[in-house]
Amino acid sequence: MAPIDAPMLSPRFEDALAFAARLHARQTRKAGKIPYVAHLLSVCALVLEDGGQEDDAIAALLHDAVEDQGGAPTLLVIRERYGDEVARLVDAVTDSDSLPKPPWLERKRQYVEHLRRADGRVRRIACADKLHNARSVLYDYRAHGEDLWSRFTGTREQTLWYYRTVADVCVATGTGPLAEELARVVSELETLVGRR
Repeated sequence: MAPIDAPMLSPRFEDALAFAARLHARQTRKAGKIPYVAHLLSVCALVLEDGGQEDDAIAALLHDAVEDQGGAPTLLVIRERYGDEVARLVDAVTDSDSLPKPPWLERKRQYVEHLRRADGRVRRIACADKLHNARSVLYDYRAHGEDLWSRFTGTREQTLWYYRTVADVCVATGTGPLAEELARVVSELETLVGRR
C-alpha cells in the first residue's frame, strides 16, 4: 500500500502518457534504435521518485514535445489538455520552440542561465532529463568509444561542458539528490574520456 502522502496518478496522467507516446511514436534516440518514449518514461520515473507530483510527471513526459514535435502550437495543445501549470513547466524546460533552432551553443548557454533562475520544479525536470541523457551517453561511450560523439550537434568538449554546467547549477541551487547523481555520472564520464 502506498504511503498516504504519495502522489496518486489520475486518468489525466494516463492520457498524457498515451499522448506523449503518440507524439514521439516515430522518433528514436540519437543511436537510432531505441524508441524515444523510453527517454520520456525514464525522466518521468526520476521525477516521481524524487517527489514530483502529477503535474511534474506529466510535464516530464512532455518535456521534449514542444522542441521536437511542433513548437508553439504543441504547447497550446498541452495547455488545453493539461492546464496552465503543466504548460508552464514544459515551456520552462524547452530550450527552443522555433525552426530552424538557434545555434546549439547559444541555446545551451541561454538554457543554463535560465536554469539558474528557475524554480525547483523546473530544475527537477531539467535535472532528470540531463541525468537520463548523461547515463545514456556514459553507457554508449563504454560501448562505442569516441565514435559516440558524431551523434551530437555539439562537439565532445561542448557536450561535456553542457552536462557539467547543468550539474553544477543544479547542485548549487539545491536541486537535491538528482543533481548529486547527475554530477556523479558526469564526473564518471569525464574521467572515462580523459577530461579530468
